[in-house]
Amino acid sequence: MNLGGLLLGLFLALLLLRVPVAAALGAAAVGVIALGGLGLQVVSFNFQAGIAKFPLLAIPFFILAGVVMDRAGIAERIVRLLLALVGGWRPGAALATVLAGMLWGAISGSGPATVAALGGILVPMMVRQGYAPGFAAGLMAASAELSIIIPPSIALIVYATLAGTSVAQQFWAGILPGVVMGGFLALAAVLVVRARGWGTGEVVPESRWRLLAEAFPGLLTPVIILGGIYGGVFTPTEAAAVGVFWGLLVGMAFYRSLHLGDLRDLLVEAGVSSAVIMAIVAWAGLFAWAADTVGLVGKVTAILLRLQENPLLLLGLLNLFWLVMGMLLDAVSIYYLTLPVLLPVMAHVGWDPVWMGIVMTVNMAIGQITPPVAVNLFVSARVSGLPIERIWREIWPFVLASVLGLLLLAYGPYLAETWGR
Repeated sequence: MNLGGLLLGLFLALLLLRVPVAAALGAAAVGVIALGGLGLQVVSFNFQAGIAKFPLLAIPFFILAGVVMDRAGIAERIVRLLLALVGGWRPGAALATVLAGMLWGAISGSGPATVAALGGILVPMMVRQGYAPGFAAGLMAASAELSIIIPPSIALIVYATLAGTSVAQQFWAGILPGVVMGGFLALAAVLVVRARGWGTGEVVPESRWRLLAEAFPGLLTPVIILGGIYGGVFTPTEAAAVGVFWGLLVGMAFYRSLHLGDLRDLLVEAGVSSAVIMAIVAWAGLFAWAADTVGLVGKVTAILLRLQENPLLLLGLLNLFWLVMGMLLDAVSIYYLTLPVLLPVMAHVGWDPVWMGIVMTVNMAIGQITPPVAVNLFVSARVSGLPIERIWREIWPFVLASVLGLLLLAYGPYLAETWGR
């Protein structure tokens, strides 16, 4: 019996039956372990070992920090500040949306969370200025893809844990690519807005200095988190906990929008989101162990190593593969499914695993806005009240802009090396 083929076939069949990803990974792995006589006793041990890793403790803390910041009213203050800075320009609303996505990404670390926090504010604002509702919702979803590239990214925490790289290194490496991708999205948005004649400009009557003072405690959040990490004050996991306490301080002391009675709801919301991610981490870890044990990892690695003499072609094929995978699965599942195969290939070809982590994550970010799954689009549809089909029709300029940004980031090191000769 070909256990590797059976494992992959069971997983794909369960996905086609619309079984949740975590359940599909777990059921396929347990089924093959039982049929192959690999010992069912490894399931409980592997399940626990997959999530009992110190860096992964940062995930629930960063999720809770994002929830606290949202409930504290920081999102609304940041948006008002950005509108005061660029809102008077005709495409200013579109530019403010991209900038807000970048800033909130440095707080939440999650694409869907960014859409949920900002969509209810930014989408109606763009519609008021004459933007097509589907375009406004699509731009909001596309801007939120930056949240898993710009630190503190939950996806980068998982990647670093699996790849054996430093979380701080991955965070540092994600800053410039996040800005580059934001630039491509902003350019695409401005070009579309100008071509369609949208936008009236919306000048915020309040003083910019006053708005800056109001938004300042929230804007300090990424400075405190990232500055503390890079300054050696605390680890990324400790930084996540600091972010929670800073958010509570801002909400309770500065804005007085949070109260002790809100803590239960905040913890429940963050707990549910964390449980979903950690369930995927646990079952995906078991799936990866089963794939390695039955020889599937070794066979795929051998196939990829045959392409090592042409690293540009290999990188192109991997990016195409990641793009397709990103359209179907979440980033955490893809890391667990592919990294056991790819890490030996990266080492053999000589690719920097930190750089490859960013390239992979950019692919996953594009997958968040590319049908058929496109989780950001579904959240944006729920927030805006629009049918998902209307957003699908308007998302493609941002998919194209994101792919162009990906190509620059993926092949930039090769171009720099060529020009330097």
